[in-house]
Amino acid sequence: MGNFIPRKMFFTKGVGRHHEKLESFEAALRDAGIQHCNIVKVSSIFPPGCEIISKEVGLSLLKAGEITFMVISRNTANEPNRLVAASVGFAQPKDSAAYGYLSEHHSFGETDEKAGDRAEDMAASMLASTLGVDFNVDTSWDEKEELFKLSGKFVKTSNSTQSAVCDKDGKWTTVVAAAVFIINEANDTKQ
Repeated sequence: MGNFIPRKMFFTKGVGRHHEKLESFEAALRDAGIQHCNIVKVSSIFPPGCEIISKEVGLSLLKAGEITFMVISRNTANEPNRLVAASVGFAQPKDSAAYGYLSEHHSFGETDEKAGDRAEDMAASMLASTLGVDFNVDTSWDEKEELFKLSGKFVKTSNSTQSAVCDKDGKWTTVVAAAVFIINEANDTKQ
């Protein structure tokens, strides 16, 4: 069967609204450009040596019906005017031979910025514990970020976040954020 170690990864996000909950999810996937994939949710490891590519390039490498592995965050509600958010955080170590972390966070009442910071903080915290960077979990994100930079062990942290205000008439609103892995080398010929 071989190894399923992703060579490339891209971030995407989307929002969908519909009278039916499932169809709002489908609309969010369509907005994110990944509706044609058979999604397999995976946990939080960013593989060593994996290249981050643009959404446009990543989408061009996917084929309809393909089994597609991703770290995906999803949130849904139909309460009028409720703020929903979904975010994927990312933390990459300086050593490209080491693995990084991805995290999923979904919430109510948080803006893109706040939900994104929380997801990014979780990914960075998981990576920090793996790398032996000691910090107080109750410190602010800015203080942790400074400690990470001073440790010299982090290359970057980031997030991909989608929030939306639920439809005022009670339609289901779904938000998704995903880190999509590209595994199949045969698809790489389009670059």
